[in-house]
Amino acid sequence: MKLKDKTFAGLLGVALCGGFVLSGLTSCKQEAVIENTPNFTQYVDPYIGTGDHGHVFLGANVPFGAVQLGPSNITQGWDWCSGYHITDSTILGFAHTHLSGTGIGDLGDIVFMPLTGDPVLKRGVPGDQSSGLYSLFRRETEKVKPGYYAVHLDRYDVDVELTATKRVGFHKYTYQPASAADPRLVIDLTAGIGWDTPMEGHLVQENDSVVSGYRFSKGWANDQRIYFSAVFSEPITSFAVYDTTSVQEGNSITARRAYGVIKFAAADEPKEVYAKVAVSPVSVAGAKANLAAELPGWNFEETIVAADKAWNEELSKVQVTSNDASVMRTFYTALYHTMIAPSEFCDVDGSYFGTDKVVHANDGFKNYTTFSLWDTYRAAHPLMTIIHPEKMPDIINTMLHIYKQQGKLPVWHLMANETDCMVGNPGIPVVADAYLKGFGGFDKDLAYEAMKTSALLDERGLDYYKELGYIPYDKQNESVAKGLEYALADWALAQVAKERDETEDYNYFLLRSNSFVYYFDSSINFVRGIDSKGNFRSEPLDPFKSVHRINDYTEGNAWQYTWLVPQNVQDLIDLFGSEEKFISKLDSLFIVQGDMGDEASPDISGLIGQYAHGNEPSHHVLYLYPYVGQPWKTADRVRETMTTLYHDAPAGLCGNEDVGQMSAWYVLSALGFYQVAPAGGVYVFGSPIVNEAVIKVGSGKTFTVKANNNSADNKYIQSVTLNGQPYSKSYIDFKDITAGGELIFDMGNTPSETFGVAPEDRPQTVQ
Repeated sequence: MKLKDKTFAGLLGVALCGGFVLSGLTSCKQEAVIENTPNFTQYVDPYIGTGDHGHVFLGANVPFGAVQLGPSNITQGWDWCSGYHITDSTILGFAHTHLSGTGIGDLGDIVFMPLTGDPVLKRGVPGDQSSGLYSLFRRETEKVKPGYYAVHLDRYDVDVELTATKRVGFHKYTYQPASAADPRLVIDLTAGIGWDTPMEGHLVQENDSVVSGYRFSKGWANDQRIYFSAVFSEPITSFAVYDTTSVQEGNSITARRAYGVIKFAAADEPKEVYAKVAVSPVSVAGAKANLAAELPGWNFEETIVAADKAWNEELSKVQVTSNDASVMRTFYTALYHTMIAPSEFCDVDGSYFGTDKVVHANDGFKNYTTFSLWDTYRAAHPLMTIIHPEKMPDIINTMLHIYKQQGKLPVWHLMANETDCMVGNPGIPVVADAYLKGFGGFDKDLAYEAMKTSALLDERGLDYYKELGYIPYDKQNESVAKGLEYALADWALAQVAKERDETEDYNYFLLRSNSFVYYFDSSINFVRGIDSKGNFRSEPLDPFKSVHRINDYTEGNAWQYTWLVPQNVQDLIDLFGSEEKFISKLDSLFIVQGDMGDEASPDISGLIGQYAHGNEPSHHVLYLYPYVGQPWKTADRVRETMTTLYHDAPAGLCGNEDVGQMSAWYVLSALGFYQVAPAGGVYVFGSPIVNEAVIKVGSGKTFTVKANNNSADNKYIQSVTLNGQPYSKSYIDFKDITAGGELIFDMGNTPSETFGVAPEDRPQTVQ
């Protein structure tokens, strides 16, 4: 059995916490099963997505925490964007920050590496451990569950265990007899992940148990700053500082490449050393305050239990049942992955480092970072509005303060930096969605100002868009993708303007939201590039071809982008000339085969025909059939996707996790619905894969979804009741979900000829 095909149980044997033994390492107590709360963490397999191109984080953290404490391999490259890949057997150390599922690598800050002997202060090269710090490890010694990670470093004969609070990484090192004779620890401020480059590091030994400092770096985010303070359970007998590999005098250093080497007292038996490492985006003093507030004691097992409890409390917001154990593992791991980020980016007192490079005192909200909005506006944020309503004011306030500090809503925001990664205005749908769903706790006038200002800038092709009504390919690469993304954001803004009775703005942005018509070539029924004179490209269109970052599409081709009109499906249908032609083309998407070319983006993955589930612009496409009265085709394709492109193995994601989006699609689809329009809360029905789900929707209310007679064959919705009353629509509104109640699907093995077919029962385009 190949490694990538092994399940969680196969990888860990009996090593899973929650009642099993962690062979030779700390045992997780039965207390991890929370009183009166089912143990949902038992279903989470953190290895899912660590293989293939999932790029997920593996390590110890708590929901939405600032710390993601885990191993970093020495290997660099696209499949190591999180610092870890299941195929690797090297560890250079344990970093306190990691991204999860991104297509670009960054972070990997503040690396701790326990070892013995005189270290070689380099990353090292594969195949020669003596060339650097790294150690080989064996997968069978690796243990992982939410909030806990453990491994044995073979080179140094040290057991490492990790757990965390929101702002503190808690380490336990057990130096075995050979290594206990010379126990050491390296603090590495040079190592990072992917694009990360160190700019300045500082270390200082404050006393015999405290080392503090900071790390400034640039990469994907060009001005990253993180401060830390580490407290050790064992007295430091020696502390040496190095600039690259040269030892420096004294007990402190400030250098671009800084290392600290700690020695502990020797022992002739196994020696345990604990380290608590608190981080802060503000200052060393802030890190110390975070440590005092979150982890004043030294009880390691108690901290593991607390992390497990934190995960169980969040996972319990959606309590599902299924007869299929793999569905349970896939579902709860997906839900777990949606809660790694956005991550808190503030101290316990609320102070944070702003995009304006100023430290802000508590502004009355909790500041967050890691907004992969081009991905997450599609499903991760709509899911958050259902199960995390208490977080929405802080999320939106974070985005509005980013607007005040940089002059626009975030595009792809990381560690107080705007990366401007990807295309469109993806912050607008997120803010508009919260606005239209009635969330409070933020300034509605400021929110409208932020959306409107962001939509009227002259950057990233918006100047051409405002002047011509579209973005021409002779002025901008990826012109079609940019224009379609701007259009859907404009629609979301128009709906807010409508609610505010801003009639002039409503008419203007609604008109812009229909700009997709410029790109649609009715002679071939594809969207394609148009020049500044209004002419389509003269050469014949190859709808399969994709040239990464060069042609008219972003990580896609004409087959995939023709459907990116989630805001106005009806007018897209009309462009095809009839529902029949639209259906025929949509059917073809899942069948056609063609060569995307050698220069296609690797992100175009998870293919069913030319439908690419591994990349986000396709995620709504499966849910278009109900708009033309054929919901059973959505059921077919949704079930196919959930059962063939997601599974409970390291290669269980067919594309980058993208900070929760891939998993959020699965969570919503498993429940039986998905938000197609970019804002407002119309969730279109598909085919629930779980038998029952009890969803906590805030204010003590629950919304229960049941799928009677559900099975692999019985995948088609026959009829629906909502709160005991017959319900004929093939969609449900956000307000009906969050009101609480019960939605019951009756499932069958043949498509229903009546459910969702009538025009009045189909999802409607809102203008």
